[in-house]
Amino acid sequence: MDEQSFGVRLPAGVLPAPRSISAEARAVLDRLVDADGVAINAKHPMPGLEDRDGWVRMKAAVDEHYAAGIKGRAGSVRASVETVRVGEAPVHIATPETATSAAGAYLDLHGGALVFGGGEACRVGAQIQADLHGLRCYGVDYRTPPEHPYPAALEDTLAAYVHVLERHKPSDVVIGGRSAGGNLAVAMLLRAREAGLPMPAGLVLLSPEVDLTESGDSFAVNRLVDLMLPLPLRAANLLYADGADLSDPALSPLFGELTGLPPTLLQSGTRDLFLSNTVRMHRALRRAGVLAELHVFEAMPHGGFLGGTPEDLELSGELVRFVHTCLRGS
Repeated sequence: MDEQSFGVRLPAGVLPAPRSISAEARAVLDRLVDADGVAINAKHPMPGLEDRDGWVRMKAAVDEHYAAGIKGRAGSVRASVETVRVGEAPVHIATPETATSAAGAYLDLHGGALVFGGGEACRVGAQIQADLHGLRCYGVDYRTPPEHPYPAALEDTLAAYVHVLERHKPSDVVIGGRSAGGNLAVAMLLRAREAGLPMPAGLVLLSPEVDLTESGDSFAVNRLVDLMLPLPLRAANLLYADGADLSDPALSPLFGELTGLPPTLLQSGTRDLFLSNTVRMHRALRRAGVLAELHVFEAMPHGGFLGGTPEDLELSGELVRFVHTCLRGS
């Protein structure tokens, strides 16, 4: 039996938006709490694991919310987009107006707790990434539970990677995953390595959900502090796993053998619920001999400050620099 841990008792209080971030970022944090200082996103609990209809309803509502949230950005995208079917999943192929690399490709894996985030949000997200990097972007609209639990999303992601490798040299490909997409990006590359497939030129992990057991420190320290993702996602993790062991590296790739993965950029924030996921993944990659750089932004919650703040723009600059450095091979 584990020895008793008494923990640290914290006094009650209010955690203000710090003066160390931009006024724009502080305004975002203020908008994400109600008049009582409670995280608005904490008021929407997930259904019970056996409530399939509840999950279907929540999934439809969240995807509609994501689509509405990204709609405002859709008017500013310039990349064209077409949708093809690769295996069991749609893949949205976005082509920028002006390509900075004619041969380069970005494979984009969306977030959404391994349950949400597909459809329109995935399609527009591919266009946004194509515009940002000046590369052809493949946005994978992978299958999700409750209709399609593990390993459907992993299979779809691997099929999309094979599709991209049939059209681009591996040295011309960068894979990017945010949150749940970061989980799939690493898990898929572990499976691709087992299948003898070549690694891409680079890997981008934005606050990756690489530990579905949620064993990291920030799951306690940043609970309710992360205004974007105030609560752990255990219910969604169990729904996705469909009875599989959450600590299996195919579900929690933080625990996998990471040797041979490509150079990796990782991003998080000091108020991110997934901060522990990110910093532990960075250390695991370094121990495996993988070139890895970590960017932790002050007071940034999961997913950033909703775009447009100086911090978000600084992160975008780091991503573009990293991606094109990988494609140049230097």
